[in-house]
Amino acid sequence: MPENDGPNRAVTTTETSIRILELLKASRGLTLAEITSELAVARSTIHRHLLTLENNDLVVRDNGTFYIGLRFLDFGICARDQTEFFNVAREPVDRLAEETGEKIWLVAKEGDFSVHLYKAYGDNPLKTSARIGQRRHLHQLAAGKAILASLPEDERRSIIERRGLPEKTENTVTNREDLFEEIDSIADRGYAFNIGESITGLNAVGAAIRGEDGYPLGSISISGPANRVKGELLREQLPDTLLAVIDEIHIHLRYSSNL
Repeated sequence: MPENDGPNRAVTTTETSIRILELLKASRGLTLAEITSELAVARSTIHRHLLTLENNDLVVRDNGTFYIGLRFLDFGICARDQTEFFNVAREPVDRLAEETGEKIWLVAKEGDFSVHLYKAYGDNPLKTSARIGQRRHLHQLAAGKAILASLPEDERRSIIERRGLPEKTENTVTNREDLFEEIDSIADRGYAFNIGESITGLNAVGAAIRGEDGYPLGSISISGPANRVKGELLREQLPDTLLAVIDEIHIHLRYSSNL
């Protein structure tokens, strides 16, 4: 039997629908002609996919332009609510934002990436383009590096082998040996730093949320502008505050699992 006829082969039609949805998400709306110009797929085939997605409220059409449908919001909220630690961590994240005055992100590990689940703002948050639902490479974020440092070594290396170390800013760690050396330090101290590695001028500290077996479920980061979040605040005060919240979440997770 040819390899592409095996039980694990991808369904081409489903992949075409996903590619269409990815295009619509990235562009915030496209016409049939515009989608056809982007994909090496017949116009009639793309039209059938769009009609099917539209009939199921997964895309909507306005004056000939197709957009992502709000039905995906329902899917996303459902996915977030069934994430093991989300409801446990949300209140501590809100308190952390109030205490530090900075922006707090709660992220989950899913596959090879981090996914932004929830954010809370303090009094002086730095506004960025990051948004809930966004998927990011783990090595680009303090929260992501904390997850990497908590993974078994073989899984960590496999993720980096598959995804590489793409550069986000000039400060992003893109050398494997440098990253592995940093990960050793993160594992020792329990938290990671992001010094302008995801957004120039933004610093952050992150720590992993672990299950009872020690495997990282996600993480929390505190971020702010580099001219404010620096020195002792970045290197000592915020890590201590963050680790106290992480310990609280771990206690809640262990307690709830024993009910």
